[in-house]
Amino acid sequence: MADIFNIPVRTSEGKKMTLGEFEGKVLLVVNTASQCGFTPQYQGLEDLYRRYKDRGLMVLGFPCNQFGHQEPGSDSEIQEFCTLNFGVSFPIYAKVDVNGSDAHPLFSHLKQEAPGIFGTERIKWNFTKFLVGRDGAVVKRYAPKDKPEALAADIEALL
Repeated sequence: MADIFNIPVRTSEGKKMTLGEFEGKVLLVVNTASQCGFTPQYQGLEDLYRRYKDRGLMVLGFPCNQFGHQEPGSDSEIQEFCTLNFGVSFPIYAKVDVNGSDAHPLFSHLKQEAPGIFGTERIKWNFTKFLVGRDGAVVKRYAPKDKPEALAADIEALL
């Protein structure tokens, strides 16, 4: 199993890092988009983050433009959109691919560890969510239609 905390990522400001600073925390990793029917879930994700961050939850947003070209903006435009429209204070990273030959290693790992319906690894749409335990093990995958507030009991069980 790959160590999720060593997978390289890039912030929306272009800084290279790993998720190592979040080791020991519960992670909710989400592929996001600003022009999607599920975009209002940003508010629910922010609510979860504010409710549980002091107990060790980190919500991590990874914008993706692979589904209906619903995330056309630049990294800075996406960050501004999230902050102005939903008060997002959790980290929003640089835009990534989640499927295909250019899929980001983080999402390749998440999909392998928590396949979707019928065992398929492919992410079907924006706002697919992955819950990761404090030890870095992928605990569960949630569909785009699963509202953030519906994840609260699973998050609490890990905190």
